[in-house]
Amino acid sequence: MRVLLAALLLGLFVLAWQGVASLESVDDLLVASPVETAEALYDEFDLLWDNALVTLVEVLLGLAIAVPLGVLLAVGMHLVRPLRDAAYPLLVASQAIPIVVLAPIFVLAFDYGMGPKVAIVTLICFLPVTVNLLDGLRSVPPELLKLMRSLGASRLRSLRSVELPASLPYLFSGLKIAATVSVIGAVFGEWAGADEGLGRLVLLANNQLETPRVYAGTVLLTLMAVGLFLAVVAAERIACPWTRKEKLV
Repeated sequence: MRVLLAALLLGLFVLAWQGVASLESVDDLLVASPVETAEALYDEFDLLWDNALVTLVEVLLGLAIAVPLGVLLAVGMHLVRPLRDAAYPLLVASQAIPIVVLAPIFVLAFDYGMGPKVAIVTLICFLPVTVNLLDGLRSVPPELLKLMRSLGASRLRSLRSVELPASLPYLFSGLKIAATVSVIGAVFGEWAGADEGLGRLVLLANNQLETPRVYAGTVLLTLMAVGLFLAVVAAERIACPWTRKEKLV
């Protein structure tokens, strides 16, 4: 039923999109119809796919760096109170600087290669992973920790056996956010300066008034973000099967 409702809503959106694009008052240079977008996806598939792979690699590398760093910092902040007091304001401050300002700085620091894009994705994805996991670690009922201490468990044993498993749903919530915004970070990095990538291709197409190509690239970026989100959901179902049982109840 959920799939059918989602498909119905998507169909209504496409119909509305086609209706707006078909209006005589709407310039074809401003809005490409779903038909024109589909034709661009078909005719320029190789070009779009090659650039999409570049962006996907940037996103995956950024996530591969951000997730372990976020987990390690969250655990460290949970175990060491002075570290949490000192690092938490810096984490918030790191997200207060607009990416459009940081992106050119990263390009100057790491050149036009993949480095600045990966750094931007890492920076964007780092905070949701850290903050959500930290909240999960701090939300463990004190009674469980007292029980572990009464059984003679060490602090690390309690962390491994109770706190980390209990905080997994929080971690995956952060991963869902990180997975979706990671694509945005890669696009901003490519807009600041890049030789290839889907974000750069969309920017060039926009400057050249290739509107169908712009829409086709945007569709691929959207599908990339949705695919990453669904991958995290699938991983959560495997790692946290008890959450599904709770929802069913």
